Amino acid sequence: MSLNTLAALPLFQSAYIDTITIRGDLRRRLLDLGFTPGSIITPLFVSPLGDPTAYAVMGSIIALRKEDAKNIQILPLPKEARQ
Repeated sequence: MSLNTLAALPLFQSAYIDTITIRGDLRRRLLDLGFTPGSIITPLFVSPLGDPTAYAVMGSIIALRKEDAKNIQILPLPKEARQ
């Protein structure tokens, strides 16, 4: 798993969404839910069995499977934007 994917982002650490490499209906659904390039995303919760993870994005909390999160590239936030 690459360190620049959403699946590798530690809990409560925010990043920018860079690229979504998922295709088809799931891609369209993610874009509709706010998983758009430039959006800030933060992993908040992990299910008891480790998959899926709940992410805060665009004012919503969305659960995403690790398999799908591996196909979302992220960029770190600048130091001044971190909380």
